[in-house]
Amino acid sequence: MDEMLERAAGHEFYCFLDGFSGYFQIAISPEDQEKTTFSCPFGTFAYRRMPFGLCNAPGTFQRCVMAIFSDMVGDFMEVFMDDFSVFGNSFDICLNNLEKVIIRCEETHLALNWEKCHFMVTEGIVLGHKISPQGIEVDQAKVEVIEKLSPPHSVKAIRSFLGHAGFYRRFIKDFSKIAKPLCDLLAKDTTFDFSQKHSSF
Repeated sequence: MDEMLERAAGHEFYCFLDGFSGYFQIAISPEDQEKTTFSCPFGTFAYRRMPFGLCNAPGTFQRCVMAIFSDMVGDFMEVFMDDFSVFGNSFDICLNNLEKVIIRCEETHLALNWEKCHFMVTEGIVLGHKISPQGIEVDQAKVEVIEKLSPPHSVKAIRSFLGHAGFYRRFIKDFSKIAKPLCDLLAKDTTFDFSQKHSSF
């Protein structure tokens, strides 16, 4: 994830594309369709296209789109599931890169959801981070959500909070030192006592 963000950040223009009904664009081979069989009041059916919920669906979809764009990924685009980021260091370069991606989508019958696409913008959110010509920044909306979380009052709540806060640890100097009082509460055979020193985090 970090490498993907590093490659995508720092460009002048971006296009953010969204695959339409992502998984459902992947056909299931006839010999495997019986593995998706389900029953309902109207009979027994099997999927012909990959639905959400299959255990291997995310990996299969990611491999498929990576194969489609293998010669472009890392050069002028990044792919994560059904979210595609196209970039360039000038308007014309980005537009040219976008054209290559759109042509590839047409060739492979990969449909895009135009309502969720953003073209020729100077910043956008990728994997929960804001990327722009200035580099990688936090998504302010996510920070506001973290700030509004109520103080954790159980081990499970502390794990959840540390997961949220740890998502942006790259932007927080000495995150491990700051979070240590909370992490200490997760130690085995420790009595849970959430006090003032914990709430300062």
